[in-house]
Amino acid sequence: MPAHPGKHRLLHIHRNVPGVLSQINSIMSENNINISAQYLQTNETLGYVVIDLDARSSDLALEKLAQVPGTIRTRVLF
Repeated sequence: MPAHPGKHRLLHIHRNVPGVLSQINSIMSENNINISAQYLQTNETLGYVVIDLDARSSDLALEKLAQVPGTIRTRVLF
C-alpha cells in the first residue's frame, strides 16, 4: 500500500474471527477518525490490518484498537 503524506500508518494483528474488521471500522467512525487507506490480509488463524489515518488521531486510534476483542498486537508503523 503506498504511503499517504501527512498520515500515520497503524498495524493491527488479531485472531481471524468474524466481526473484527467491522469493529475496527466502527471504532474509527465513533471517534470521528478518518481512514485514508486500509489493507486486510488473513490466514486460517490470524489477520492483520494496515490502516492509514490522520496523524493527530493515531494515539487515540491505537488505544481504541487495543481494546478490540481478539487483538494480539497494535502499533504505529510510521
